[in-house]
Amino acid sequence: MTAARALDYPADRVEIILARGKQPSVQRNTALRAAQGELIYFLDDDALALPGNLRRAAGHFRDPQVQMVGGPNLCPAEAPFLEQVFALVLASWIAFGPSRARYAKVGAVRATSEKELILCNMLGRRETLLKHGGFNEALYPNEENALMDNIQKAGGKLVYDPELFVWRRPRRTLQQFMRMLLNYGRGRAEQFRTTPTLGSLPNFVPPAFVAYLIVAIPLAFTWPWALVPLAFYALAILGQMLALIPQGGLFRSLCALPFLVETHVFYGLGFWRGLFTKLKPPGVKSDVPVKLEFLSK
Repeated sequence: MTAARALDYPADRVEIILARGKQPSVQRNTALRAAQGELIYFLDDDALALPGNLRRAAGHFRDPQVQMVGGPNLCPAEAPFLEQVFALVLASWIAFGPSRARYAKVGAVRATSEKELILCNMLGRRETLLKHGGFNEALYPNEENALMDNIQKAGGKLVYDPELFVWRRPRRTLQQFMRMLLNYGRGRAEQFRTTPTLGSLPNFVPPAFVAYLIVAIPLAFTWPWALVPLAFYALAILGQMLALIPQGGLFRSLCALPFLVETHVFYGLGFWRGLFTKLKPPGVKSDVPVKLEFLSK
């Protein structure tokens, strides 16, 4: 909450609500309904916002068509080496495609889609969020992605601002990083099941890759040509590793190479799982308890 209190904005126009619980979608909805302000700035408890973020974002909302605004979360320079390697992977095109903009400053201010925005650093119009029913409490993660899809379908505009960033450390350990990838894949599959859009179709590539590996590797003992696509994939991974060198240096980029492959495999496995998980019926609210704290600036 130190970062929230440090936001450069009149204290009498800022309301800080801390929501504690065990289901982030429920926590955010509870805080959203309790809030009084016109704009809601969602920050995770490990996201360090710059003091000027609120003023910068408020400028984008002068356009009445803009309904949500966000920017990347960046790895601080003082983070441990492994976390910096994870950050390099997250910001790579081959691992996360257009969603790499969530982890790196990419391009200029622009209208965007849910692919480039992330809820740990996002603002929205309270009235619009409530009008669309808030976050789908059957989803976590990807609850914000489904909501943004619905807002865009209704004609709302989403804005990505690369300079509207927060400092946020990636996962601390390899186990946490793998669990994150599994959850991301599961969340995307569950989102597709609840709010299917053409934008989610590229996310079927990692699960298709996993299925290919399961079939191709045993088949290669009798038909080596089955590994030809894998050879092209290896060249693409190598090319991405070389492309990362100007940003991450040779050694860090070499260390990122196996994690690029891991991203596809574990995201794909998580996606397969998410296709078959049991979801709550639409409109059913969770009864997970949430504790709200109202803090002064």
